[in-house]
Amino acid sequence: MRRETEREIREFLSIGPVQVAELELGDDGEGASLRPGPGSPPVAAGEVFVLVRRAGRPVGTLVGRVPEGTDAVSVLAGLAQDLAKGPVAEKGPVPATGPVAATGTAPVPPSASVVVATRERAGQLARALDSLLAQDHPDFEIVVVDNAPVTDETRDLVERKYGERVRYVCEPVPGLATAHNRGLDVVRGEVTAFTDDDVVADPRWLAELTTPFAADPGLGCATGLILPARLRTPAQVLLESHGGFAKGFTPRTYDPADPPADEPLFPFTAGRFGSGAGMAFRTAVLREVGGFDPATGAGTHARGGDDLYGFVRVLAHGYRLRYVPGALVWHHHRETWRDLETQAFGYGAGLTAYLTAVLVNRPGLLPAFLARLPGGLAHARALTAVRDGEDGAGEAGARVPGGHDARTHPWPRRLSRLQRRGMLYGPLGYLRARRALRTVGLESPGATAGRGARTSGRR
Repeated sequence: MRRETEREIREFLSIGPVQVAELELGDDGEGASLRPGPGSPPVAAGEVFVLVRRAGRPVGTLVGRVPEGTDAVSVLAGLAQDLAKGPVAEKGPVPATGPVAATGTAPVPPSASVVVATRERAGQLARALDSLLAQDHPDFEIVVVDNAPVTDETRDLVERKYGERVRYVCEPVPGLATAHNRGLDVVRGEVTAFTDDDVVADPRWLAELTTPFAADPGLGCATGLILPARLRTPAQVLLESHGGFAKGFTPRTYDPADPPADEPLFPFTAGRFGSGAGMAFRTAVLREVGGFDPATGAGTHARGGDDLYGFVRVLAHGYRLRYVPGALVWHHHRETWRDLETQAFGYGAGLTAYLTAVLVNRPGLLPAFLARLPGGLAHARALTAVRDGEDGAGEAGARVPGGHDARTHPWPRRLSRLQRRGMLYGPLGYLRARRALRTVGLESPGATAGRGARTSGRR
């Protein structure tokens, strides 16, 4: 096994960097323009991961090779022509009621709050806050939750650089879910959006993510598209070649009153709905369901699962969830092999930890869970299977336009084993996290909600 792991690491280290860029196509597929991804240099010869936009809206991704001496715009626009044809398809119903449905006018996004939980990463946080302050949204606030800080670096950054534009809140109890609940305590917006300190938000992210709430009173949650900000290291390229965090480019509504036929494990495969780096909840609904379970999430023994828990709780209370690919954030993926090992174990642990949390806190869901258990085990096997690389290269090295999960590099067995170990550990990790939280009075989910904000500084 050691030799196999050493071979996998050698193969891993041979993965080369990929440039990141955005290609804007005109309505007729002509007049393309190309710009580098956030923080990237201008596109040069070599392999490029491209987000294709039409009229400003994301419609797909492709990976293409720009030969030496050629015009990058022409090469990549030629590969993207299939994405320029026709409107983006809608999958599933898009509920709309009231004046919006009757007049067909575009709804105004509701007031919003953006919560960013962070811990000792002021440099990354500043980059994220700069992008959030540039949002094209008529009425929003930003709340930074400093989670279990050991220095004053985050507080100093917020107060020195951002003044009254960003509110600072300190949450001394470690854990991402606890930090998110602290933010939920103090927000003022009708909708609360959550993102991470390692993202760059597209200027339309918040408006796209929150507008569906104005069109659908029964909407409890919305999630958005997450793409890589950089693909400079083997770890970043490997993760993205197997799908990364993206959930595709087709809008979709998940309705517990009309379960999707193609999701037999609904609602327990919550990872299909979106990720915590780009999610929003109707504030009253998230408070109604008790917020996030503080025994889940990064920074706890559970390692993760706080976002998935939130999705399922909202759906279990009868509210709809909307996936909005127009709501885009660029995520800075982990950079090293060790990071991937930690991430693989954490994903496995978070998956089963959140399922344990759902059943502990909502035992009425147990019959539905047991009915789906055989399919769930098959899903778990597929999730942790060794995935071979597939060379989908065509002309000029392009993958299938719009395809995202290209799997151009094999997924190491070492990472699959770690994910399975994490899944076995998850229930124990959740129970350990609950026990640890008893000492600070956070035994039950949402126990932080309504405690009142422990703020620091002038805000």
